[in-house]
Amino acid sequence: MKNLVTMETLSNEEVFALVKRAIELKNGAPVLQRPDLYVSNLFFENSTRTKVSFEVAEREVGLKVVPFEVSTSSVQKGETLYDTCKTLEMIGCHLLVIRHSENEYYKQLENLSIPVISGGDGTGQHPSQCLLDLMTIYEEFGYFEGLNIVIAGDIKNSRVAKSNAVALSRLGANVTFVAPDHWKDETVGTFVDIDDVIEKVDVCMLLRVQHERHGHTLYNFSPETYHRAYGLTMERYGKLQEHAIVLHPAPVNRDVEIADELVEAPKSRIFEQMRNGMFMRQAILEKVITENQL
Repeated sequence: MKNLVTMETLSNEEVFALVKRAIELKNGAPVLQRPDLYVSNLFFENSTRTKVSFEVAEREVGLKVVPFEVSTSSVQKGETLYDTCKTLEMIGCHLLVIRHSENEYYKQLENLSIPVISGGDGTGQHPSQCLLDLMTIYEEFGYFEGLNIVIAGDIKNSRVAKSNAVALSRLGANVTFVAPDHWKDETVGTFVDIDDVIEKVDVCMLLRVQHERHGHTLYNFSPETYHRAYGLTMERYGKLQEHAIVLHPAPVNRDVEIADELVEAPKSRIFEQMRNGMFMRQAILEKVITENQL
């Protein structure tokens, strides 16, 4: 494996290996140490969790982190993504973590010699978020086969939904989706009414409403109306099975995707997902470093 940019490039065996390795690291197993390697994080979209989580994971692996800020880089002079990455490669970086607003941006970087880990591409995929979601589900249930999982929200614009649809379906989970008509993407799977499935799901995954991707077409969006129709309300939370858990990739729009009181409710694993992200990204870094013989 040279790069990790989509979930399609990982076999089920590789997914299980990463999940189990991340759990080992969470339980205190020593992590690979490579203080001889340089890494840089190129985030062309805003990020708190993914960027900071990667940076902490990189420091845990002993990597030297080369600072990069889009706002003060030659990107502002018109430098292409390829030229920016090639420059970092020639200066001595061994590994790049990139988030970019363009879908499949990584295809223009295929001639680079250094590996790329995607921190998300446009509305495409978000493999490290997907893997930490899988880790969180596996910690809870110990399996994926037969789990009923509903993913609710802005499916059309969500790279998290698309990555999870690919991975969870392949691992045997029953995945359904909930969204307003204008945010549906029928290519990901079957859409249902949330009130028809809420009492049967094992995992209720909510997605952020991504206003920044809607342009001028806001569909007369009303937070209150959206919450009543598609969000996790107090009433719907009360219908969840005893063992069910609630996930959200965050940042959370409180009282939109999920009621404010439920963000840290007993069934919520939202902040645990953030904690798990650091261990999963350590496991990803170990795998990429080892398999590329860096």
